[in-house]
Amino acid sequence: MFISNAYAQTAAGAADPGIMGSLTTFAPIIIMFVVMYFIMIRPQQKRQKEMKSMMEALAKGDEVITIGGVLGRVSKVADAYVTIEVAAGTEIVVQKNAVTTLLPKGTLKAL
Repeated sequence: MFISNAYAQTAAGAADPGIMGSLTTFAPIIIMFVVMYFIMIRPQQKRQKEMKSMMEALAKGDEVITIGGVLGRVSKVADAYVTIEVAAGTEIVVQKNAVTTLLPKGTLKAL
């Protein structure tokens, strides 16, 4: 009538894409994962490694900043906790992972 019949393609007419056809199909996905690794995952792993080494190297007398923005001098270091002197005679106890930045010596006197 007005619409012609549609027939399925026969097996002889179908082309075999082969290994290169399959590779080019998945190449954008593979490239995307490689780019995501170098842009997001690798820098984050590097940052975590640096933070871990900084926490292990904390010692008495170091000047630090905590997650909450509190500046102070380390007065005692334990396995999981650090005691920070924030003012003369005022000390707070925080977890080691709450320390975000290790400041250069003399920074607190300059403030």
